[in-house]
Order: sequence, then structure tokens, then C-alpha cells
Amino acid sequence: MSTPSPHGRSRFTALAVALAAAASTFTLASCSSDDDASGSSSVTGRLPAPDTASFSGAVPSALKSAKASVRAAASAAASSASAAASAFEASVSAEVERANKAAQTELAKVDGQGNAMSDVAMTGKPRSETGGLLAVVVTITNKTDKQASYAVQVDFLDSSGKVVETRYVGAEDLDPGEKAQPLAVSRKPQEPVLTPKLAKAQRY
Repeated sequence: MSTPSPHGRSRFTALAVALAAAASTFTLASCSSDDDASGSSSVTGRLPAPDTASFSGAVPSALKSAKASVRAAASAAASSASAAASAFEASVSAEVERANKAAQTELAKVDGQGNAMSDVAMTGKPRSETGGLLAVVVTITNKTDKQASYAVQVDFLDSSGKVVETRYVGAEDLDPGEKAQPLAVSRKPQEPVLTPKLAKAQRY
């Protein structure tokens, strides 16, 4: 077996270096290509697809919870409105209730509209102040020159003109020129809307 000359060994070494360099370049190019492909999502702003296997149903549960909260809030609001209405009715004193019953008793004796229709006027009271109830301020003015008591009947009519509720209010021992402003409060639901009407007014 012959031994290669020094010149031959140099050429062989140079060829091996060149092949190694070429292989290194190919490897770097492959890595660069792989990095570009895998990194394309960060360059374009696209996010990787979510792992659907990890979904636990938390979103539907959250929606149900939100709906339940809305229903609870609506129920609380209704309860609050009912409480406000009850509180408003409870604010009517026992003395006023007694006068109202006396008015009902007095009007049972009266035929027609009574003798004091011109002494009475009515104005509506905002529902925001009555807990949502329909209430009428009945202004009674003693236009005579003597002390007098009054009995008033207020009817609440539906859209057809039918009386669906009647309330009585009264004022006792009013001096000449003195005014009283009792409330006639309907206990019917807000719908259908009712219209208050002065039905009777008696001075006694």
C-alpha cells in the first residue's frame, strides 16, 4: 500500500473542510426554515388554536348565573315596590281612618251627589311618592262662615266608565276657610289604569 504524498493529503483535508462547511450551512438553513414556520404565528398575530379538550363548561355556567342574578334583582325590585306601597298605606293615621269611616257612614244617608261638591277638588299624587299606588289628594275647603265637617266619596273607574272601586275620605270640624287634604288611595293593581271621579261630597 502506497502512502499519499503531502500534496495529496492537503487536497483531501481541504475537500473534507469544504464538505463540513456545506453540511453546516444546510443545517443552519433547515433550522432557520423551521423557526420561520413555527414563528409565523407571532409575526402575523395569529394565536394557536385552543385546546378544546380543556373546556369545562364555565362559560354556560356564568351565563346561567347572570340570568339568575337578573331574575333575583327583578324579584327584589318587585318586593321593594310592594314594601313601599305598604309603607305608604301604613302612614295613614288611625285618626284619618276613623274620619274616613265616619264619612262613609254619613254618605249612606245622602241621596244624589250631596250639598258640598263645590267645596271639594281633586289632584293626582305622583306614583313615585306612593309606592306605585294610585292616590288622589282630595282638597276640602270650608267655604261657609261656620264650622263644618265633610264626607267625600271618590270612585275609581275603568276605561269603560264602570266603577271598580270606591274610597271614602272625610274632614271633621273645619273652621270657616280652613282646608283639609286627605288622600283617597286605590288598592287595585296598576293595570288596567283607573280614573278617579268625585262622586259625592256632603257637608254636615
